[in-house]
Amino acid sequence: MPKSAGLIADNVTATLVSLAVITSLKVKARKRLKYATLVVFAVNSGGVSLITGDVTTLMIFLAGKVSIGSLLLLILPSAFGVLVLAILLSLRMNRRVYFDTEIRHIDSKDKVIALIFLVTIISTLLLNVMFQVPPVLTFLFGLSTMFLIAHLMLRQESNRNVLNYIREIEFDTLLFFLGVLLIVGVLKEVGVLNKLTALYQFMPAELANYVLGISSALIDNVPLTAALLKANIDMGPAGWLAVTYSTGVGGSLLVIGSAAGIIAMSKVKELNFISYGSMFAYLLLAYSIGYWLSVWVGGRLLTP
Repeated sequence: MPKSAGLIADNVTATLVSLAVITSLKVKARKRLKYATLVVFAVNSGGVSLITGDVTTLMIFLAGKVSIGSLLLLILPSAFGVLVLAILLSLRMNRRVYFDTEIRHIDSKDKVIALIFLVTIISTLLLNVMFQVPPVLTFLFGLSTMFLIAHLMLRQESNRNVLNYIREIEFDTLLFFLGVLLIVGVLKEVGVLNKLTALYQFMPAELANYVLGISSALIDNVPLTAALLKANIDMGPAGWLAVTYSTGVGGSLLVIGSAAGIIAMSKVKELNFISYGSMFAYLLLAYSIGYWLSVWVGGRLLTP
């Protein structure tokens, strides 16, 4: 579920939905930790395949380095990396998990909004691949339609109390992005971002992309991607496809490396920097397999 959710929703939404299921399970702390770790890696892996799933994927796409069709090639490496991690984390876990089923009625208004959202995502992909329609046009049309219909259907239920909206904000997520802005500013001032792009002068692009993905676990992937695009590294579509995977998934190696990790740490009490770090070897292996598979796929299908 986490990876498929990451394909059609952003990482934050997919993480919150998946963690809601995990926190409801009556399992031991170690098992809950493993489930949360898999969620973080899975939503970040699923997000790299679509421009709607990850910010860095969108940045690289808007820069003209990859196309929507080529991004879909990342589904295989992403799925395989998640599968490898799931197998590693499932070792010595041999009991069943049972769910208490509860049937809840879904309001027809929610069904309509969800349908519009899903149609917008699918239409964005199909229209761009088949007719080269800019994704922003389809998104704006779908978003406008959704807002208009939601306004007409929910106008009698609007809540005028602004404080209620403030209370619903995920403050942990806001603090995470505040920290990102501060870190980015510091790194820019000391010139670290420019030095990281110098890796491509001393090692092959494939290896530099791999190292860059690992570094995104400590440095936010958005400024890393921005610095890489600004440096105008000479890479073909296959190389940029590998960059998309490495910067999108590499942040999963540490719990502080992605918004999904920060959210998981705030929702799962067993999850912290140390406990998540105990899974580092598994995460590194899954990331490595997924990355080199993305290099292979891009080399076979995108290289002339």
